[in-house]
Amino acid sequence: MKKLLSVIKSYLRWVILGGTLFFLLSVFKNHWREVAAVRIDLFGWLMLVLAGVVTFGAHVWSAWVWTWILKAFHQPFGGFQAIKIYLITNIAKYLPGNVWHFYGRISAVKSVGGSLGAASLSVLLEPLLMAAAALLVALISSSLGLMKNTGHWVQFLGLGVVLLGVHPCVLNWGIRLLSRLKGNNTAPVEINQYPLLPLLGELGFLLLRGGGFLFVLAALMPVNVSYIPQVLSVFSLAWLLGLIIPGAPGGLGVFEATAIASFDPVHFPPGIVLSVVALFRVVGLLAEFFAAGIAYLWGNNN
Repeated sequence: MKKLLSVIKSYLRWVILGGTLFFLLSVFKNHWREVAAVRIDLFGWLMLVLAGVVTFGAHVWSAWVWTWILKAFHQPFGGFQAIKIYLITNIAKYLPGNVWHFYGRISAVKSVGGSLGAASLSVLLEPLLMAAAALLVALISSSLGLMKNTGHWVQFLGLGVVLLGVHPCVLNWGIRLLSRLKGNNTAPVEINQYPLLPLLGELGFLLLRGGGFLFVLAALMPVNVSYIPQVLSVFSLAWLLGLIIPGAPGGLGVFEATAIASFDPVHFPPGIVLSVVALFRVVGLLAEFFAAGIAYLWGNNN
């Protein structure tokens, strides 16, 4: 059964990747003239630089939030050392399997005497909190009536499940159950309070990443203030699907396809949106590699 699920998951990943690539190529084929006509002036380049700075700050902030999660599990790992490991391992999510960044962080926590269980929970709790933050941003924008959305109930249900799932009562019960099923007689790691501060931290991360996306959009077209909630909502949902759908590593393809399909083509021309998501991916990659490089060099020189 385990082998069958593994095979199905592998095929599903390729089907999703193939589908997203086909969609992106189809959009590019239909709008390549618009993409070729895109020009970036001096103001546009300034917006792209600001997008890179904000995105860089978002990754550093996310690393700091991870230290809060480790603190909630009473682990002897934090401060600059934890931030450094987070930023360096962050680029490993683009490797096949999309789990190597988690492996690197768990190994780092264990190397300083931390608990394997707590380290594993910290890297599992982080994307759950990110997912909750993304749903919160999308729902707040939708509730303001600034974006047409027929899937409110699905988003509310998903948010409720995630918020309930990270409650100490539910989370600790699940940890104890899993520990018993594995025949582990040692006391399992538990969380003592609701991770509200890390949740707010991940909300800040999503807003920073969304701000970077807005700057990239502003580099290519005028952005009406009234459209900002819609842009943040679309970005959050696209980012969330890139996080949870088993496609390419780092949400590559899934994020781009979702964003292109979600924007209103009347106000956001597909050719512009296609250029924006491509530039945003480049800006994000550069920011991640730059952050990892600084963390590596700074760590070795101190």
